[in-house]
Formats: sequence, C-alpha cells, structure tokens
Amino acid sequence: ALPISAADALSNNEDLIEEAAVVSTRDSEVTEPEAKKIKLSGTQDDSGVQDGKGNQGSLQKKRARGQNKRRPYQKPSVYAEKNLCPSIKLECASKCFFGDKCRYIHNVEQYMAEKAAEIGDKCYLFETFGKCIYGVTCRFSKAHLGVDYKNVINEDVQKLWENKELVKNQIDKDLQHRLRKRNVSFENSDKYLKQLSQLNNPGRVENESQASEPPLAASDDAGDVGTEAVKLDPLPQGIPNCPLSTDGELSVSQTNTSINTIGPLTDEDVVKLRPCEKKKIDFKSKLYLAPLTTCGNLPFRRICKRFGADITCGEMAMCSKLLQGQTSEWALMKRHYTEDIFGVQLEGSFADTMTKCSELLNRSIDVDFVDINLGCPIDLVFNMGGGCALMNRSRKLEQIVKGMNSVLDVPLTVKIRTGIQENVNLAHKLIPNLRDWGVSLVTLHGRSEEH
Repeated sequence: ALPISAADALSNNEDLIEEAAVVSTRDSEVTEPEAKKIKLSGTQDDSGVQDGKGNQGSLQKKRARGQNKRRPYQKPSVYAEKNLCPSIKLECASKCFFGDKCRYIHNVEQYMAEKAAEIGDKCYLFETFGKCIYGVTCRFSKAHLGVDYKNVINEDVQKLWENKELVKNQIDKDLQHRLRKRNVSFENSDKYLKQLSQLNNPGRVENESQASEPPLAASDDAGDVGTEAVKLDPLPQGIPNCPLSTDGELSVSQTNTSINTIGPLTDEDVVKLRPCEKKKIDFKSKLYLAPLTTCGNLPFRRICKRFGADITCGEMAMCSKLLQGQTSEWALMKRHYTEDIFGVQLEGSFADTMTKCSELLNRSIDVDFVDINLGCPIDLVFNMGGGCALMNRSRKLEQIVKGMNSVLDVPLTVKIRTGIQENVNLAHKLIPNLRDWGVSLVTLHGRSEEH
C-alpha cells in the first residue's frame, strides 16, 4: 500500500460531499412520514384530561372486550304485543308488575283469539299434579279452563303432592356460601387423615406429640382427675372387621391407647359403625343403569325408569368442584322422586379431597350408594391422576377407598376398566384388593383406556 498525501485525502473528501449533496436532493423529492410524537409525563392530551400522576386520560369509555355479558338486552316490542301479561298468568291482574308502561295483552279474549291452535285435549301437568302452572297460555288449556278462562284446580290430586319433593339433593345456599368461604368442618375426615399421616411418618408424629404434650404429674389419690388407660370388654370373634389385639381386647388406636375420661363420654367416641351395620342394597336380578357422563342426566334417567331400570346413578362429579360449592357440579347430585335406588359417582385423585367430599355428601344429600370412577379415559382427568390412572396407583387407591369407607354410612362401589394399556389387563388383580379394602360392588367396563 502506497502512502496517501494530504492533498489526495482532501480531494477525496470533496468528492464524498458532492455525492451526499446529490443524494439529499433526490431524497427531498420523496415525502417522508412525520416523526412519532413522544408523550411526556405531565402533559395534556387532546381532550385536556390529566390525572394527578401525570398519566394521559380520555373522555371516551374503553371498548368492551370479551363476551360482554352485561350488555343491555331488550326483547323486541313485537314479543310483548303478542303475549299475555304475567300478572294474568298468575291470576293477579289487579297488580300488574309494569304498571302503566305495560305493553303486554291484558284482554284474555283477545289473547285467546290470537293464540295458536291447541295441540291436544289432555294436559299432563293437570292430570299428574292437579294444577297447570301455565294456565291460559298452556297449549293444552282446554283440559283445565273453566268459565271466563279461569284455571281449574283438582284439589284431590293436589293434596297428594303437598308434602312431597319432586327433586331432592339440591344444595342449600347457606352451605354453598360456607363451602366457598371454607367454613365447613370435616371431623371424621380429619381423624382419618391424621391417622394416615401417623402411619406414613411415625417418627415425626411422635416427636411432635412429645413436644406439644406437657408431662402429667402422677397421683395416688382417687379424687385426682387425669388420663387413664381404659380397657374395653372383648367383643365376639364372629363380628367381621373388628380389630382385635392378641389379648382379645379391642384396640382403640394403634399409637395411643389412652382415652381422656374428662367430660361426658358418648358411644360415638369409642364405638364406630361397622361395615356389617351399614345400609345394604340387593343388586340381584335388578337392572342397573351405569353412570354415563354428559348423557345420564336427570331427564334421561327418568325415561330409563319408565322403561324398567331399577338402579340409577348420576353423572361423574369432580370432588374438588363439589368442595368449592359450584352450582353446575352440585346439579349432578339431583335425584327425582321416582328413582328408588340412586347413587352418585365421584372422581378424584387424592385421599383428602375424596374423603372430605364423601363426608359432605353423607350428611347433606340423600343417596343409597357412592361410586368411585376408575374408568374415565379423558386426558384432563387422566393427567391429573384420576379416573383410569388410579388403577396404576394402588397405594393411593387404597387410601382413598379406606378413607371414603370410614366416613360413609352407605355402601361404596367402584367402576373400573380392564386396564390402561390394551394388552395388559389389571382388573383381575385389582378386584380382590378392592374387596379386602371394603368395596361392596365392582362394575367392569370391558375396554381398556387406550381402546
């Protein structure tokens, strides 16, 4: 490389300046967009609105996003001009709900003249319950309309339904509120879960109990009140499921055999309900309608009862949503009065939620048995460890079954599949264990989860 002199460098710079001038003249012919204005804090926008923090504001409301469920909805005026006023339907025409602004028809003769033709001569509601709640607007109104279009009531039939509830197991609003606030106590479930934690971590529980309980002073006086080890009379050996020790005495607890004798002592503190004392259901020679998700709802079960079904079961309900008090999940617990033997099916993957949910249903609704879902193949349930996934989690399944069986006063049943994989059957290995854990009935769906 040859060295460049100062004169050559100066001439090169002059050439570059001339080229830049030519380019600038060409660019000036093309209109450039205006530069984006930077909003500074503390300045006002076009509307002149500014908050105390210096943020921009606007008088226009924000555009409603999402489903916008709170938008005002108004029925067309044609709907009101062709329908009868609700006050006439309820037979209280003197008290119109809308007053002078009412657009509905108040003349019954005019409404009957414009009403669509009758469908039939017999009204099912009137023949069954003695009164039709639709009155004049019923499409079978000829069966229960009298003089001046008055609704006729059959008092003899109506008396038969005075103290009867057509649909049971509806959640109470007070209970729903307490469930959402988590103010519901589960005493029996807490006892079982505490025993379960003691079996899983015996050393930790002993250290906690020794640290929490103060030492008691020994006293030889008969008048002093303390804790004593109470020995119970031995029960007959023929009674099933009675845990007996080697000396023939009933073992009250595996970790602590002392019972506090201060205060009143009831049978519930010592004597528990044995499986032989629970409610029994005879499933022999009866047609059982298995639980069907998204299909086995209340109207479908009523139709099946008419065609000869003896035992019905509700749809699969998730125990976590029941404990949260969700109305949509509690609707699956509803029971019609025609269902003689009715059960509910629960789905869950943990012993604490399943046990608490079973205790809640045992004291709040009327059911004849409770079923555990071990056959749901849905990915949403399977990936959470419920449904078919519990067939591979035998230890967790044992805790769930024993926990639910300890808090229920009705039989516990299970619905399973042949297995998870198509060529690997698990049902024949699982059924004997379910019998030993306290399950009263097993329903087998003859397909695998993959199938």
